[in-house]
Amino acid sequence: MDATDKRILDIIQTGFPIAPRPYAAIGEQVGLTEAEALARIRALKASGIIRRIGANFQSAKIGFKSTLCAASVPPEKLDAFTAAVNAHPGVTHNYLRAHALNIWFTMIGPSREAIREGLAAITAKTGIPILNLPADRLFKIRVDFSMSDE
Repeated sequence: MDATDKRILDIIQTGFPIAPRPYAAIGEQVGLTEAEALARIRALKASGIIRRIGANFQSAKIGFKSTLCAASVPPEKLDAFTAAVNAHPGVTHNYLRAHALNIWFTMIGPSREAIREGLAAITAKTGIPILNLPADRLFKIRVDFSMSDE
């Protein structure tokens, strides 16, 4: 990554332009054309530096519920289990941990019942029971990773 890539990462983490041509706006901020900015972002995504580009919503403000989930998944079932979890539209994060409960993920849904149904469907598909830890209180931490020296 060069300095321009790092500046692009700083922009898209928290200031992704809400504009008809966002990649042109990003390019303008870093001295590139729209095509050059888009090519760099695609390369960063292809290399795994960028995992996803998308909006984050405060789900509680639109009436949704959230929960933290954990499961103990044997190594031979990890790929199938994570594929089933990641296929669910309510899953927002999914992490492998060095712990007896080795998979942790968050899920949102329009109701606690909808979340329970989603978790039950994942368990039915994979045979892996899931620990459901509904959020009583939300602690939101904003995390930005400053990439450039600016």
